[in-house]
Amino acid sequence: MEEAEACGVYAPVHALSYGPPGAVAVAPGDVHGTVLIPERCDGYCLGLDGRDGPNLACAQCGCAVATRIDDCSYWQVVWLDPRAVRLISADEPACRVLSWEALREEQPGTPPVEPIGAWSPVWEAAVAEALAHLLAVSDGARVVVPDGSVADAFRPTLDALLPSEPPVKSLALAGPSLSATVADIALVPRHPQTGEAWPYGAGAAVPLAADVWMYLAFNDNRRLLPASGGLPDDVYRDDPPPLLPFGPFRPDWEVFLSTLARLPEVRQPWLRAIYDHVKEHRDSRPFWWCLPNMAEKGSYRCEQ
Repeated sequence: MEEAEACGVYAPVHALSYGPPGAVAVAPGDVHGTVLIPERCDGYCLGLDGRDGPNLACAQCGCAVATRIDDCSYWQVVWLDPRAVRLISADEPACRVLSWEALREEQPGTPPVEPIGAWSPVWEAAVAEALAHLLAVSDGARVVVPDGSVADAFRPTLDALLPSEPPVKSLALAGPSLSATVADIALVPRHPQTGEAWPYGAGAAVPLAADVWMYLAFNDNRRLLPASGGLPDDVYRDDPPPLLPFGPFRPDWEVFLSTLARLPEVRQPWLRAIYDHVKEHRDSRPFWWCLPNMAEKGSYRCEQ
Protein backbone atom coordinates (compact mmCIF):
# COMPACT_ATOMS: atom_id res chain seq x y z
CA MET A 1 0.00 0.00 0.00
CA GLU A 2 2.70 2.51 1.00
CA GLU A 3 4.82 1.60 -2.03
CA ALA A 4 1.86 2.13 -4.37
CA GLU A 5 1.00 5.48 -2.80
CA ALA A 6 4.62 6.54 -3.16
CA CYS A 7 4.18 5.91 -6.89
CA GLY A 8 0.98 7.98 -6.94
CA VAL A 9 -1.47 5.03 -7.05
CA TYR A 10 -4.30 4.87 -4.49
CA ALA A 11 -6.41 1.95 -5.73
CA PRO A 12 -5.62 -1.59 -6.94
CA VAL A 13 -4.26 -1.72 -10.49
CA HIS A 14 -3.33 -4.64 -12.73
CA ALA A 15 0.35 -3.69 -12.81
CA LEU A 16 2.54 -1.05 -11.24
CA SER A 17 5.64 0.31 -12.91
CA TYR A 18 8.79 0.43 -10.84
CA GLY A 19 10.73 2.13 -13.61
CA PRO A 20 12.63 5.34 -12.98
CA PRO A 21 10.60 8.58 -12.92
CA GLY A 22 11.05 11.12 -15.67
CA ALA A 23 10.51 8.89 -18.71
CA VAL A 24 9.58 10.85 -21.82
CA ALA A 25 6.87 9.65 -24.21
CA VAL A 26 7.40 10.26 -27.93
CA ALA A 27 5.77 9.03 -31.11
CA PRO A 28 7.45 5.90 -32.53
CA GLY A 29 8.03 7.67 -35.85
CA ASP A 30 10.12 10.34 -34.12
CA VAL A 31 12.68 7.84 -32.83
CA HIS A 32 15.75 7.21 -35.01
CA GLY A 33 19.00 5.30 -34.60
CA THR A 34 17.58 2.45 -32.52
CA VAL A 35 17.12 -1.28 -33.01
CA LEU A 36 14.88 -3.81 -31.29
CA ILE A 37 16.29 -6.10 -28.63
CA PRO A 38 14.94 -9.50 -29.81
CA GLU A 39 14.84 -11.19 -26.41
CA ARG A 40 12.69 -8.36 -25.02
CA CYS A 41 10.01 -8.31 -27.71
CA ASP A 42 7.25 -10.20 -25.92
CA GLY A 43 3.69 -8.95 -26.13
CA TYR A 44 0.18 -10.01 -25.28
CA CYS A 45 -1.35 -10.22 -28.73
CA LEU A 46 -0.04 -8.58 -31.88
CA GLY A 47 2.85 -6.39 -30.76
CA LEU A 48 5.16 -5.24 -28.00
CA ASP A 49 3.87 -4.41 -24.53
CA GLY A 50 7.15 -3.71 -22.72
CA ARG A 51 6.73 -6.49 -20.16
CA ASP A 52 10.46 -7.31 -20.27
CA GLY A 53 11.73 -3.78 -19.82
CA PRO A 54 13.46 -1.54 -22.37
CA ASN A 55 13.28 -3.21 -25.80
CA LEU A 56 15.02 -0.59 -27.95
CA ALA A 57 18.79 -0.22 -28.05
CA CYS A 58 21.09 2.41 -29.50
CA ALA A 59 22.12 1.21 -32.97
CA GLN A 60 25.70 2.37 -32.36
CA CYS A 61 26.58 1.29 -28.83
CA GLY A 62 23.88 -1.33 -28.09
CA CYS A 63 22.78 0.30 -24.83
CA ALA A 64 19.09 -0.12 -23.95
CA VAL A 65 17.55 3.33 -24.30
CA ALA A 66 13.77 3.05 -24.60
CA THR A 67 10.66 0.90 -24.48
CA ARG A 68 8.36 0.68 -27.47
CA ILE A 69 4.69 -0.13 -26.92
CA ASP A 70 2.58 -1.12 -29.91
CA ASP A 71 0.45 -4.08 -28.86
CA CYS A 72 -3.10 -4.02 -30.22
CA SER A 73 -4.65 -3.00 -26.90
CA TYR A 74 -2.29 -0.09 -26.17
CA TRP A 75 -1.55 3.35 -27.55
CA GLN A 76 1.56 3.28 -29.73
CA VAL A 77 4.36 5.08 -27.90
CA VAL A 78 8.08 4.99 -27.18
CA TRP A 79 9.17 5.69 -23.59
CA LEU A 80 12.71 7.08 -23.44
CA ASP A 81 14.61 5.74 -20.43
CA PRO A 82 15.88 8.73 -18.38
CA ARG A 83 18.86 6.66 -17.25
CA ALA A 84 20.11 6.31 -20.82
CA VAL A 85 19.12 9.52 -22.61
CA ARG A 86 19.41 13.20 -21.79
CA LEU A 87 17.99 16.43 -23.11
CA ILE A 88 20.32 18.59 -25.18
CA SER A 89 19.76 22.11 -26.37
CA ALA A 90 18.93 22.61 -30.04
CA ASP A 91 19.93 25.70 -31.97
CA GLU A 92 16.35 26.63 -32.63
CA PRO A 93 14.19 29.46 -31.28
CA ALA A 94 12.04 28.60 -28.31
CA CYS A 95 8.50 27.60 -29.15
CA ARG A 96 6.06 30.48 -28.69
CA VAL A 97 3.53 29.79 -25.98
CA LEU A 98 0.11 30.69 -27.32
CA SER A 99 -2.20 32.88 -25.30
CA TRP A 100 -5.66 31.52 -24.58
CA GLU A 101 -7.11 33.87 -27.19
CA ALA A 102 -4.57 32.83 -29.83
CA LEU A 103 -5.16 29.20 -28.96
CA ARG A 104 -8.79 29.51 -29.97
CA GLU A 105 -7.80 30.90 -33.37
CA GLU A 106 -4.97 28.47 -34.13
CA GLN A 107 -6.43 25.30 -32.57
CA PRO A 108 -10.20 25.55 -32.98
CA GLY A 109 -10.88 22.03 -31.70
CA THR A 110 -11.08 18.35 -32.57
CA PRO A 111 -14.42 17.09 -33.95
CA PRO A 112 -15.99 14.31 -31.85
CA VAL A 113 -16.84 12.09 -34.84
CA GLU A 114 -14.32 10.89 -37.41
CA PRO A 115 -15.14 10.77 -41.15
CA ILE A 116 -15.75 7.00 -40.98
CA GLY A 117 -18.48 7.55 -38.38
CA ALA A 118 -16.50 6.37 -35.34
CA TRP A 119 -16.12 8.44 -32.20
CA SER A 120 -12.76 10.19 -31.96
CA PRO A 121 -10.37 8.31 -29.62
CA VAL A 122 -9.10 11.74 -28.54
CA TRP A 123 -12.58 12.51 -27.22
CA GLU A 124 -12.97 9.09 -25.62
CA ALA A 125 -9.70 9.52 -23.69
CA ALA A 126 -10.10 13.20 -22.79
CA VAL A 127 -13.67 12.82 -21.52
CA ALA A 128 -12.75 9.69 -19.54
CA GLU A 129 -9.96 11.57 -17.76
CA ALA A 130 -12.21 14.52 -16.99
CA LEU A 131 -14.97 12.22 -15.73
CA ALA A 132 -12.63 10.73 -13.14
CA HIS A 133 -11.79 14.22 -11.85
CA LEU A 134 -15.47 15.20 -11.92
CA LEU A 135 -16.38 12.30 -9.68
CA ALA A 136 -13.59 13.19 -7.28
CA VAL A 137 -14.78 16.78 -6.81
CA SER A 138 -18.49 15.87 -6.73
CA ASP A 139 -18.18 14.45 -3.19
CA GLY A 140 -20.71 11.82 -4.22
CA ALA A 141 -23.48 14.33 -4.99
CA ARG A 142 -25.55 14.33 -8.14
CA VAL A 143 -24.05 16.52 -10.90
CA VAL A 144 -26.54 18.36 -13.11
CA VAL A 145 -25.28 18.86 -16.67
CA PRO A 146 -26.91 21.43 -18.97
CA ASP A 147 -28.37 20.20 -22.25
CA GLY A 148 -26.13 20.23 -25.30
CA SER A 149 -22.80 18.74 -26.33
CA VAL A 150 -21.50 18.64 -22.76
CA ALA A 151 -24.50 16.55 -21.72
CA ASP A 152 -23.98 14.14 -24.63
CA ALA A 153 -20.41 13.43 -23.48
CA PHE A 154 -20.73 13.54 -19.68
CA ARG A 155 -24.33 13.06 -18.54
CA PRO A 156 -24.77 9.28 -19.16
CA THR A 157 -21.78 8.35 -17.00
CA LEU A 158 -22.52 10.85 -14.24
CA ASP A 159 -26.19 9.82 -14.07
CA ALA A 160 -25.23 6.15 -13.90
CA LEU A 161 -22.54 6.47 -11.23
CA LEU A 162 -23.97 9.16 -8.96
CA PRO A 163 -27.22 9.21 -6.96
CA SER A 164 -30.31 10.82 -8.45
CA GLU A 165 -31.54 12.49 -5.26
CA PRO A 166 -30.23 15.73 -3.64
CA PRO A 167 -27.79 17.21 -2.83
CA VAL A 168 -27.05 18.50 -6.30
CA LYS A 169 -24.04 20.23 -7.84
CA SER A 170 -24.07 22.16 -11.12
CA LEU A 171 -21.63 21.76 -13.99
CA ALA A 172 -20.81 24.31 -16.68
CA LEU A 173 -18.12 25.25 -19.18
CA ALA A 174 -15.84 28.09 -18.13
CA GLY A 175 -12.86 29.52 -19.92
CA PRO A 176 -11.48 32.19 -22.24
CA SER A 177 -13.91 34.13 -24.42
CA LEU A 178 -16.91 32.72 -22.57
CA SER A 179 -19.22 34.93 -20.58
CA ALA A 180 -18.71 34.68 -16.85
CA THR A 181 -20.49 31.72 -15.33
CA VAL A 182 -20.92 30.53 -11.77
CA ALA A 183 -21.22 26.80 -11.15
CA ASP A 184 -20.24 24.38 -8.43
CA ILE A 185 -17.94 22.61 -10.90
CA ALA A 186 -16.49 24.09 -14.07
CA LEU A 187 -14.98 22.31 -17.06
CA VAL A 188 -11.97 24.42 -18.02
CA PRO A 189 -9.41 23.96 -20.82
CA ARG A 190 -5.93 22.59 -20.18
CA HIS A 191 -3.29 24.42 -22.20
CA PRO A 192 -1.69 21.96 -24.66
CA GLN A 193 1.75 23.55 -24.36
CA THR A 194 2.08 24.31 -20.65
CA GLY A 195 -0.33 21.76 -19.19
CA GLU A 196 -1.85 24.48 -17.01
CA ALA A 197 -5.59 24.69 -16.49
CA TRP A 198 -7.47 27.90 -17.14
CA PRO A 199 -7.88 29.68 -13.77
CA TYR A 200 -11.38 29.46 -12.36
CA GLY A 201 -11.91 31.02 -8.98
CA ALA A 202 -15.64 30.55 -8.39
CA GLY A 203 -15.60 26.84 -7.47
CA ALA A 204 -14.02 23.51 -8.27
CA ALA A 205 -12.37 23.28 -11.69
CA VAL A 206 -11.91 20.14 -13.78
CA PRO A 207 -9.40 20.40 -16.63
CA LEU A 208 -10.31 19.10 -20.08
CA ALA A 209 -8.00 18.75 -23.08
CA ALA A 210 -8.06 22.09 -24.89
CA ASP A 211 -8.91 20.70 -28.33
CA VAL A 212 -11.99 18.97 -26.92
CA TRP A 213 -12.95 21.94 -24.74
CA MET A 214 -12.67 24.38 -27.67
CA TYR A 215 -15.01 22.27 -29.75
CA LEU A 216 -17.55 22.04 -26.94
CA ALA A 217 -17.40 25.75 -26.25
CA PHE A 218 -17.36 27.31 -29.69
CA ASN A 219 -17.97 24.91 -32.54
CA ASP A 220 -21.21 25.10 -34.46
CA ASN A 221 -20.55 23.70 -37.90
CA ARG A 222 -24.21 23.34 -38.83
CA ARG A 223 -25.22 25.12 -42.03
CA LEU A 224 -28.95 25.80 -42.00
CA LEU A 225 -30.63 26.59 -45.30
CA PRO A 226 -34.31 27.21 -46.08
CA ALA A 227 -36.04 23.92 -46.75
CA SER A 228 -37.50 23.28 -50.18
CA GLY A 229 -40.33 21.10 -51.40
CA GLY A 230 -43.32 23.16 -50.37
CA LEU A 231 -42.38 23.54 -46.68
CA PRO A 232 -43.05 26.85 -44.88
CA ASP A 233 -40.48 29.62 -45.32
CA ASP A 234 -39.40 29.48 -41.67
CA VAL A 235 -38.33 25.81 -41.88
CA TYR A 236 -34.61 25.20 -42.24
CA ARG A 237 -32.56 22.05 -42.83
CA ASP A 238 -28.92 21.02 -42.43
CA ASP A 239 -26.87 21.25 -45.62
CA PRO A 240 -24.85 19.07 -45.61
CA PRO A 241 -26.38 16.76 -42.98
CA PRO A 242 -24.27 16.54 -39.79
CA LEU A 243 -21.92 13.58 -39.46
CA LEU A 244 -23.50 11.06 -37.09
CA PRO A 245 -21.63 8.33 -35.18
CA PHE A 246 -22.36 4.62 -35.43
CA GLY A 247 -23.45 4.35 -31.79
CA PRO A 248 -23.60 6.13 -28.42
CA PHE A 249 -20.53 7.81 -27.00
CA ARG A 250 -18.41 5.64 -24.69
CA PRO A 251 -15.57 7.11 -22.62
CA ASP A 252 -12.35 5.12 -22.56
CA TRP A 253 -12.62 2.52 -19.79
CA GLU A 254 -8.87 2.15 -19.21
CA VAL A 255 -8.16 5.89 -19.12
CA PHE A 256 -11.04 6.41 -16.67
CA LEU A 257 -9.78 3.75 -14.25
CA SER A 258 -6.13 4.72 -14.62
CA THR A 259 -6.93 8.35 -13.81
CA LEU A 260 -9.22 7.50 -10.92
CA ALA A 261 -6.64 5.15 -9.38
CA ARG A 262 -4.17 8.05 -9.24
CA LEU A 263 -6.46 10.42 -7.35
CA PRO A 264 -6.20 10.37 -3.54
CA GLU A 265 -9.99 10.84 -3.34
CA VAL A 266 -10.49 7.26 -4.56
CA ARG A 267 -9.70 6.11 -1.01
CA GLN A 268 -13.10 7.45 0.07
CA PRO A 269 -15.50 4.46 0.44
CA TRP A 270 -18.16 5.75 -1.98
CA LEU A 271 -15.65 6.49 -4.74
CA ARG A 272 -13.71 3.27 -4.14
CA ALA A 273 -17.00 1.37 -4.58
CA ILE A 274 -17.48 3.02 -7.97
CA TYR A 275 -13.90 2.24 -8.97
CA ASP A 276 -14.22 -1.42 -7.98
CA HIS A 277 -17.55 -1.86 -9.75
CA VAL A 278 -16.46 -0.26 -13.03
CA LYS A 279 -13.23 -2.27 -12.94
CA GLU A 280 -15.11 -5.54 -12.50
CA HIS A 281 -17.75 -4.75 -15.15
CA ARG A 282 -15.86 -3.63 -18.23
CA ASP A 283 -18.81 -4.53 -20.44
CA SER A 284 -21.08 -2.09 -18.62
CA ARG A 285 -22.73 0.96 -20.12
CA PRO A 286 -21.79 3.75 -20.61
CA PHE A 287 -18.38 2.14 -21.03
CA TRP A 288 -20.17 -0.56 -22.98
CA TRP A 289 -23.87 -1.42 -22.73
CA CYS A 290 -25.55 -1.68 -19.30
CA LEU A 291 -24.41 -0.08 -16.07
CA PRO A 292 -26.18 -0.54 -12.73
CA ASN A 293 -27.10 2.69 -11.02
CA MET A 294 -24.66 2.74 -8.11
CA ALA A 295 -27.19 4.58 -5.95
CA GLU A 296 -29.85 1.92 -6.53
CA LYS A 297 -28.26 -1.51 -6.17
CA GLY A 298 -29.80 -4.06 -8.47
CA SER A 299 -31.30 -1.43 -10.76
CA TYR A 300 -30.12 -1.63 -14.37
CA ARG A 301 -30.85 0.87 -17.09
CA CYS A 302 -30.09 -0.46 -20.56
CA GLU A 303 -31.13 2.19 -23.03
CA GLN A 304 -30.51 1.16 -26.61
